[in-house]
Amino acid sequence: MKNTISQRVADFLKNYPPFSFLNLREINTLSEEVSIIYKEKDSIVFEENEGAHDSFYVIHKGAVALKKGSNNEIINISDEGDLIGLRPLITHENYKMEARAHEESILYAIPSDLFKPYALKNKDVANFLIESFASNTENPYSESHRGKLYGEIVNEEILGSSQKLLDFQPVKYSKKIITCTPSTPANSIAEMMTKKNVGAILVVENELPIGIVTDKDLRNKIVTGAFPITAQAASIMNSPVITYPKKMTITQAQMAMIKSNISYLCLTKDGTPNTKAVGILSKHDVMVAIGNNPAVLIKAIKRSKKSKEIKPIRQNIMRLLQGYIDQNIPMTLTTKIITELNDVCIQQVIKLSLKKMKTSPPVAFSWLALGSQGRSEQLLHTDQDNALVYEDVAEEKATETKNYFLELATHVNKGLFEIGYDYCPAEMMASNPNWCLSVSEWKKKVLHWITNTGKNEVLLSFIFFDYSLTYGDSKIVNELSDYIFETIKANPVFYLHLVSGALQSPSPTGFFRQFLVEQDGANKDTFNIKNRALMPLADAARLLILYHSVKSISNTAERFEKLAELEPNNRELYLSCAYSYKALLKFRTKQGLLHNDSGQYIALDSLTKLEKIKLKNTFKTIKDLQELITVRFNASNIL
Repeated sequence: MKNTISQRVADFLKNYPPFSFLNLREINTLSEEVSIIYKEKDSIVFEENEGAHDSFYVIHKGAVALKKGSNNEIINISDEGDLIGLRPLITHENYKMEARAHEESILYAIPSDLFKPYALKNKDVANFLIESFASNTENPYSESHRGKLYGEIVNEEILGSSQKLLDFQPVKYSKKIITCTPSTPANSIAEMMTKKNVGAILVVENELPIGIVTDKDLRNKIVTGAFPITAQAASIMNSPVITYPKKMTITQAQMAMIKSNISYLCLTKDGTPNTKAVGILSKHDVMVAIGNNPAVLIKAIKRSKKSKEIKPIRQNIMRLLQGYIDQNIPMTLTTKIITELNDVCIQQVIKLSLKKMKTSPPVAFSWLALGSQGRSEQLLHTDQDNALVYEDVAEEKATETKNYFLELATHVNKGLFEIGYDYCPAEMMASNPNWCLSVSEWKKKVLHWITNTGKNEVLLSFIFFDYSLTYGDSKIVNELSDYIFETIKANPVFYLHLVSGALQSPSPTGFFRQFLVEQDGANKDTFNIKNRALMPLADAARLLILYHSVKSISNTAERFEKLAELEPNNRELYLSCAYSYKALLKFRTKQGLLHNDSGQYIALDSLTKLEKIKLKNTFKTIKDLQELITVRFNASNIL
């Protein structure tokens, strides 16, 4: 007779990770050993420093508060489908937090020893458990926890990713294989190839590939008269056939074709002629795929004669980005490559714009990328944020020089619009006279921002301090950077205003751990990942890197990694912030590619439970980081 209770447990578990990664048979087996526990409101599940239980828990109904310290500060509130008490599965340490029913709750107790084998053989289960365990620690992405128990699984995954980094893109092959037998005559082969519009036919025997006949073979062997048109495939085929596994990368395919001087590869189940063919790969397939190779894209951009020619290339860049996201290429590398490609696009637009000018630039100048583009974090198509700075000139030439660079900037901004960058709604672009200034004028503006710290000044300084040189003279930028740091040092009160701005970003979640969504407007009921999650981290990284007077690092994750070097006592937190920021940026990028927008506003009902858990796991670093800033700058007195 069917156990209806265990079946109900199974029906619940299969909808939530990590159980959703198991097959139904495994879930049913596990469910038969699950204990069902009822907890009244405020009753203890486990206490801080208590020895580990022999089970971890899944919340079926209700909510459980995780508390820490003598003041019982609530660290987290877990609800339906969440895991708590993973410590017995991951380590042999006592519990680091108290778990108390926040409301009347029903828990499923999963025996750790019973579940552990599933985690050891299923890397998706293992990786999820590690992240979930880390999210219930003080530091959700702590280096000391990542891969601690399941190191061999995580390392395999990392090794696999590293292998992909050698050539990035998997090859796309044709699964429509045209075959013939060794006795098929050449004229029949030619008819089949013409009808199917293919350049090669596979010769098989007992369903195994033994050779291949290409259109080149027909030209060289049949048309020349070397063999009669009725010659059998066995006499004109290339044999033995060169076979490879289907999981090839583009570079591997190129190398294989060059090595054997062939234009077609036969892909089999195990990569040998001893298994059935699963696809055919042609040199044309490889060349099409190479169209999205970064080096090829850069060459195409630099060959462009008009700005409009760059727009379709940027579409290829987006396809490349999608491929990197799909293959789980590390965000650090993805960001660097896409930023480099975007910079080359902008540089080419500037070069084309200079050709439209009647004369060469009167003095040296620099084109600056601002905001997210300046931080090398603008992966999706968004609006423009840029500025232009040029060398000082004599007063009698000031107007003429400014007009020249305003005209140039107008051409550049128009060109950027043509390739897909929308105009900035706030007009923070170099074609705006307020953002096209000489070195001295920029210094005066920066001094005004730092010494007149109103809300607008602080906001503008935030945008401007995230700049990077896209084109032009680096000496000008270095001079301006030096001035900024000297002026901030001379006006330390400015830090307090930066602190105030960094701490005013709204919290990602409410008291009951629910996402805080937009309350009105066109994006009502959506989650603003930019303002509520990315900006608090970016603002804090900017503040702390300015505090240490570090130049030439504008990327948020790289700033945190540098801070980890500068402050060893806070290394763990800063590295967690870097990790969280990259995770959030990847999440926003995936959403933007999915919905063909900026990815800023996310419809929560479109996310899976796993996606919501991973998103929330990144939020805890924000709270810890803001607490560090509050203490360091005594910010409680200014908020």
